[in-house]
Amino acid sequence: MKIKHLRLKKTILNRFNLGHKLIDKCSIWVSIEHKLFMNIQQIDFSKTLTDDQIYETIMSNYSDLSKDWIFHQWNWMNNIYTPFKDHYKYLIVISLVEKTLQFYDQMNIQYSYEEYYSKSYLEIEKFNISQLSEKLDLPKETVRRKVLELEKDGVITRNKKKIVIDRKAFNFIKPIDQIRFSSKYINLVSKCLNKENIYSKKLDQELIENIFKKKFTLCWRWFYRMQIPLVIGYHKFMKDLTTFHIWGTVALNQVLNVSRQLDTGLDKPSLDYFTTSNILIENLGANSGISAMSISEMTKIPRATIIRKCNFLKKKELLKANEKKQYVLTSKNFRKILPYQTEVFRFKAKFIRKILNLLVIS
Repeated sequence: MKIKHLRLKKTILNRFNLGHKLIDKCSIWVSIEHKLFMNIQQIDFSKTLTDDQIYETIMSNYSDLSKDWIFHQWNWMNNIYTPFKDHYKYLIVISLVEKTLQFYDQMNIQYSYEEYYSKSYLEIEKFNISQLSEKLDLPKETVRRKVLELEKDGVITRNKKKIVIDRKAFNFIKPIDQIRFSSKYINLVSKCLNKENIYSKKLDQELIENIFKKKFTLCWRWFYRMQIPLVIGYHKFMKDLTTFHIWGTVALNQVLNVSRQLDTGLDKPSLDYFTTSNILIENLGANSGISAMSISEMTKIPRATIIRKCNFLKKKELLKANEKKQYVLTSKNFRKILPYQTEVFRFKAKFIRKILNLLVIS
């Protein structure tokens, strides 16, 4: 009887202690939820931005922003081409990376820049060629061939439906320069928003770079969600990315030359997208050409390929040769590209809105 009594007493105490642990856990959970709720209450939503506010500001201040945006995208296209001398291989790799970043976001997992690139490899589950083909709007056979080439290069390995991205690919996709360029452009947009009394927070480029690095996996998923659809759009518009890359280099050269004459200065009003584009293409830009050799030096695309693609663009009336036999944009660009540019600016506005609002609540 004494033994049974002791066992009964021990059982009661164990259950009592278990109850206490459950109560403690519940208390901790309530405390965490309370803190989260208090943090949510402290956010001043009146200071956050909408996509439309960003879009309208970009369009109305285009003369102040165009040079940096075109350089931003040109640099991105160079980054896509340089590692493999093939735009589509890079696009496949970052599409796989974006899938992992999506999983992190869904699980509320965040890594800093240093934490993320300290990993030896990335593993992507439940992925197949058909999904990748559909996402990138490329034929299945093209995607399959590119994946096999990446596997042969040791960048990725496949095991049934699993794809592992090796650490050696990380150096190809480390975006330290792109973070700097993106931060610079976002900072310029924020100053335009400040000027129009839409955004009260005063930023600098370093602060924006720090938020990218601190919340890297979150911010870079947003970046890929902007860039991957844009690159696919470039592919659809120009039929291939090499052609777009070359066209973009001509556009960059033209805007850099014209921007010296477009410099509005602090005491002059900004020019909107339509006025700036008209000056860029119709007026001052007509003499600001670039040779096939210079395009090749800037992009590392073979000169023969550039000449062939430029001839294609001339037939489409998107490029022409000036008196110096240099390539310049034609007036047809404005009409043909305007519908697509609107979509580009919408994607861009959404990305910038997320970063600027993150800075408000951080």
